[in-house]
Amino acid sequence: MTLKVAIACDHGGVDLKNFLKDSFELKWIDLGTNDPKKSVDYPDYGYALAETIASGEADFGIAICGSGIGISIACNRHPDIRAALCTNTTMAKLAREHNDANVLCLGARLTGEVLAAEIVKEFLENDFEGGRHQARIDKLTEGL
Repeated sequence: MTLKVAIACDHGGVDLKNFLKDSFELKWIDLGTNDPKKSVDYPDYGYALAETIASGEADFGIAICGSGIGISIACNRHPDIRAALCTNTTMAKLAREHNDANVLCLGARLTGEVLAAEIVKEFLENDFEGGRHQARIDKLTEGL
């Protein structure tokens, strides 16, 4: 089974988005943007990515902006999204195993291409462990 991965970015993330798409043989759903010279608003792309994941059109999402912070906040405003801003492979592994993250966020101005690809690989290759972590995820999705 080939994973379907939605990917979205603002103007600061276009180059990294394209690098990642070229680096992995996945079924990509590219939600834009595609022009690094035209300023756009990261919330628009974060919200579109969140809706794509929540609707089941994609298995996972990758969201990119300059720092990764803004787009992670935008994605996490959706109740069905657990977006994790990861700056190393350990964070990506734990985001999947412990937090059942369904969106990986990256900062294009802070994370180089090779490291970003390693982070994506780790994120996509790990599964949620469940068990003691499930009660915590339930609190995130259902409230306290």
